[in-house]
Amino acid sequence: MATPLSPQSDTPAPPLRTVAVVGLGTMGTGIAEVLAKAGREVVGIDISAAQATRCVAVLESSTARAVQRGRLTGEQRTELLARVTTSTDLAAAAGADLVIEVAPESYEVKQQIFRELDAVVRPETILATGTNALSVTRLAAESARPERVLGLHFFNPAPAMKLVEIVSSVLTSPAAVTAVTGLALDLGKEPVAVGDRPGFVADGLLFGYLNQAASMYESNYASREDIDAAMRLGCGLPMGPLALLDLIGVDTARTVLEAMYVESHDRLHAPAPILKQLSEAGLTGRKAGRGFYTYEEPGSAAVVRDASTPSENGRLAEGRPVRSVGVAGSGTMASGIAEVFAKAGYHVVLAARTEQKAQGAKARIGTSLARSVDKGRMTAEAAAQALERVRPTGSYDDFADVDLAVEAVAEDLEVKRQLFGTLDKVCKPGAVLATTTSSLPVIACARATSRPQDVIGMHFFNPAPAMKLVEVVRTVLTGDDVHATVREVCRAIRKHPVDCGDRAGFIVNALLFPYLNNAVKMVQEHYADIDDIDAAMKLGGGYPMGPFELLDVVGLDVSLAIEKVLHREFRDPGLAPAPLLEHLVAAGCLGRKTGRGFREYAKR
Repeated sequence: MATPLSPQSDTPAPPLRTVAVVGLGTMGTGIAEVLAKAGREVVGIDISAAQATRCVAVLESSTARAVQRGRLTGEQRTELLARVTTSTDLAAAAGADLVIEVAPESYEVKQQIFRELDAVVRPETILATGTNALSVTRLAAESARPERVLGLHFFNPAPAMKLVEIVSSVLTSPAAVTAVTGLALDLGKEPVAVGDRPGFVADGLLFGYLNQAASMYESNYASREDIDAAMRLGCGLPMGPLALLDLIGVDTARTVLEAMYVESHDRLHAPAPILKQLSEAGLTGRKAGRGFYTYEEPGSAAVVRDASTPSENGRLAEGRPVRSVGVAGSGTMASGIAEVFAKAGYHVVLAARTEQKAQGAKARIGTSLARSVDKGRMTAEAAAQALERVRPTGSYDDFADVDLAVEAVAEDLEVKRQLFGTLDKVCKPGAVLATTTSSLPVIACARATSRPQDVIGMHFFNPAPAMKLVEVVRTVLTGDDVHATVREVCRAIRKHPVDCGDRAGFIVNALLFPYLNNAVKMVQEHYADIDDIDAAMKLGGGYPMGPFELLDVVGLDVSLAIEKVLHREFRDPGLAPAPLLEHLVAAGCLGRKTGRGFREYAKR
């Protein structure tokens, strides 16, 4: 995004050799370490002498670990620590070229700091706020040097996270932005230029997702453990959303969301009531020792059992025996699921509309198993045995003796209903009937049979042999023994089951696709470009792929269909698909599979 021009943009920026950091909590201390490592003179300032002392102790400890790990020499450590001084007086910032404040998220606190700094620092000094929720423009407007005020948003932990968002207001001088961008690059960071709106890019997308996860938990739709496991295993995220809220601070998240909601009036940003309840009870996450989870002690990352921890022996019913499995379908998902069951020792009947299609699906399994052998993941003998367990067929009549039938046909409700009607006729009494749908109502499949109590959702993720997650979806009619059976089977095939109810998106898609849709809206509104957004989420959020990379991989048509289902189910205006996404799909730009989506791809 282009940096706005300022009437005073021709004023040259000073070299940023001395930097004052105001606020020496976790973030301020981390920023001080990053600056000192890059050779800057650092003045750490905090109103608390104890906090300033703690900052020095943390720096001594972290640099000692760096020496032990060979990342610093003893001499470099001594020089680094010598570059850091601390004070409890803002007057210590008088000689700084740049001041970075990372005080609590309060306009009153930050404005008071900026007023005092205006009276202390030189006219050419740049003032940066580390806020991720408050208006940089508002803070700048009340400063005596608005053209030299900007946002400099580091991510926690600052020494490790590469992303730095550089936030311009309409008053910010381009020279100031240039100077701070140069500093960020010199620190080894990846700077992304953004405009002034709550949350900026990374947190603007992240906090809406976290808020939805909190609401999902609050509604008792799924347990905290299952929500977090679903997003880690289903999306490859480094942390689940509720654990991340505890790390960030429940109170901090509430503040950010309040600021976002004031601007957007989007219900997705209206803080979930549980955030207020936990904040006001002092249950603010790790720092308090308790938030969504309970920790060994305040500040600890070690989770301990509490009243909400699921019982390890919490099975409600005895499962049914499963020795043979039928898989319906011939596509990538069907062959992947059949491979998973065969490798786990189950006899698999792989049925497709024709014998030829079924044989083609078995051949695909053979190719996949051969790759596993080549990579040393299994022996040639084990691969041959697994392939031998798969019997391809062109008739669903061959499901007559299976104990579990899993459909993985087209994501079309009428097609699935017809198939379940067929399974109802051919499968023996007591067989469990499972659908792998990712967005359609499981109950509609169940009602197509005379035994809805035997029908359940088993949502595998693609590629099924590699992805560990299975969403186990109960309808209001699913039997307890059927639920227990599927959970036991998931463990037998070395998958991680998470329980959820029969509503659109289940856990993963209900949280993932609104986040993707909001990323599209950012581009549509010309707030940021796709490269900056993808970089922000990978570097600032630890996501394995940026939202536009993921959209192009999933397919824009598939994504649009899921977003339409979510919007139709929840009737929330904030879930309405972004018009830009609809336009791209209408134009046939569906992602990698067509050679063009949000990006263009070389033809294969």
